[in-house]
Amino acid sequence: MVITIARQFGSGGREIGRTLAKKLGIGFYDKQLITLAAKESGIDPEIAKNLDEKASNSLLYSLSLGAAATFDGGFQIAPQLPLNDRLFLVQHDIIKKLSSEPCVIVGRCGDYVLKDRTDCVKLFIYADMDKRIRYAVDVHKVPKEKAPSIITKTDKTRANYYNYYSTGKWGDPNNYNLCINSGELGVTRCVELIEFYLRQRGMI
Repeated sequence: MVITIARQFGSGGREIGRTLAKKLGIGFYDKQLITLAAKESGIDPEIAKNLDEKASNSLLYSLSLGAAATFDGGFQIAPQLPLNDRLFLVQHDIIKKLSSEPCVIVGRCGDYVLKDRTDCVKLFIYADMDKRIRYAVDVHKVPKEKAPSIITKTDKTRANYYNYYSTGKWGDPNNYNLCINSGELGVTRCVELIEFYLRQRGMI
């Protein structure tokens, strides 16, 4: 079983994923994917961090030139690929490898990468803007006056990344098994709801 979480900024999706993984006793991968991808690709970790979940504009063209191998059996990534594309391809491979064991994966098109897995549960976590502003200020320490613009910009970046590297649309309910309004429930009850869903499907 693998659980992927796509999330709006300020919705608490990362905390929900971390708490869920801890309760289920399975792996949790979020920022760790950046570190692993940087190490495997040779990209400087700080550069990788800045490029994380940001799309470039040349992957399809690069692939058409044979700049990267197919996803079967790992990658042979050509050095002329833009760093964004190299990072995505390496993370894609890492997600595939990590999913051999039960885990929770946050972001990075995880639901798309594992779309052919019948045991992959795809979640989307969202919340009303006022709740997200409060969460961003309290948890992420975002200045209150800048919170709305940062939330909007971050969501746009995540949407562009997902829409570019996948064949779906970020936030479209058709892409997910369960969409949860975390602002109505909070982290603890969201985790309980997900556990209930997993039990109903006979996955735990």
